[in-house]
Amino acid sequence: MLTSLALILLLGFFGSAVAQKLHLPGLLGMLLVGILLGPSQLNLLSSSMLSISADLRQLALIIILTRAGLSLDLADLKRVGRPALLMCFVPACFEIFGMVLLAPRLLGISTLDAAIMGAVVAAVSPAVIVPRMIRLMDEGWGAEKSIPQLILAGASVDDVFVIVLFTAFTGMAQGGSFSPVALLSVPVSIVLGLAAGLALGTGLARWLDRPALRLPVQVLLLLSLAFLLVEGENRLEGLIPFSGLLAVMGTGIGLQRRSKACAKALSGAFSTLWVGAEVILFVLVGAEVDVRYAAAAGAMAVITVLGALCFRAVGVCVCLLGSGFSLREKLFCILSYLPKATVQAAIGGVPLAMGLGCGEIVLTVAVIAILVTAPLGALGIELSYRTLLSREVTSAAPEELPPEPTL
Repeated sequence: MLTSLALILLLGFFGSAVAQKLHLPGLLGMLLVGILLGPSQLNLLSSSMLSISADLRQLALIIILTRAGLSLDLADLKRVGRPALLMCFVPACFEIFGMVLLAPRLLGISTLDAAIMGAVVAAVSPAVIVPRMIRLMDEGWGAEKSIPQLILAGASVDDVFVIVLFTAFTGMAQGGSFSPVALLSVPVSIVLGLAAGLALGTGLARWLDRPALRLPVQVLLLLSLAFLLVEGENRLEGLIPFSGLLAVMGTGIGLQRRSKACAKALSGAFSTLWVGAEVILFVLVGAEVDVRYAAAAGAMAVITVLGALCFRAVGVCVCLLGSGFSLREKLFCILSYLPKATVQAAIGGVPLAMGLGCGEIVLTVAVIAILVTAPLGALGIELSYRTLLSREVTSAAPEELPPEPTL
């Protein structure tokens, strides 16, 4: 396993560096390295590494969502108002609806199978979006209207909503019936997760902000509590709807509200952790991708994914009606809401493992969604933010965003 970890880090950094030399997002190089190292190509990663891949990817998400919480000011979201709430679920609903309309006609599947496919594809990737929005927040891009904060919060909640719908649709496909209770669990899960996180962060602030408690110890304590919050979601499954990842972000928000100095120091430490965690995350996401499925799918699957993205774009525009955003700012929000990666890698193969007839085509479309939208969205953000957003320059802000990890 140590050899596999070394390959992931060394080749992941190298792939990121090569991609950036070509003026492409570093994550594209990491994904390609993962595809090459994974079972579908060279098969150089050990079985023990692949067996804990999901846990390592979740660890990386915990790191970046903690970092997001430490940087997110609730006052900014209150200033945005209604669009911040709508962005949590409306674009995903539009994309699922688009998939239900397009997939039966283009791929020859049933409406229910199309709904399952839509639920898999509709979730945006916090791992792609969150770090980029944090960088823009730190640099003051879009600060006047809190645009990065809007996208960051919406992308984090979007996944909870979509995964609940995915669970409901697959239950129907296995012979169950649709339960309105499943939909009611979405707001309960979000509210309980954020409330628990805010309470924990508020309580931690005074305890962590002590000179005797060194920064590395503070980081380890915060990480350990974040692990327990995520595990709490697993233990409470079927009993109480609870979002562990939103609780993790809420902990950072609560801590930041009570002690900005402590939150700033912790945010810097988590930024350092993210340098390695990002490489592990995207290389392992790439390792989950089997390009043979994408190659066998044909043009119709690609057209279906792109068509559903058009519906998502309309959904984003609906959310921003009356927001006062300019056309350029709305275009940036659309581009930022395109990337898919982590959720698709996690649940894309679930219908196939459940023995559903749509399993193989759902997995194929999930793979295509990753290959098409992750680089497209990341590249769109990187190339457009200077043109589409205005910048609020602060004395602490450097002239450019910090570079992605390189050798």
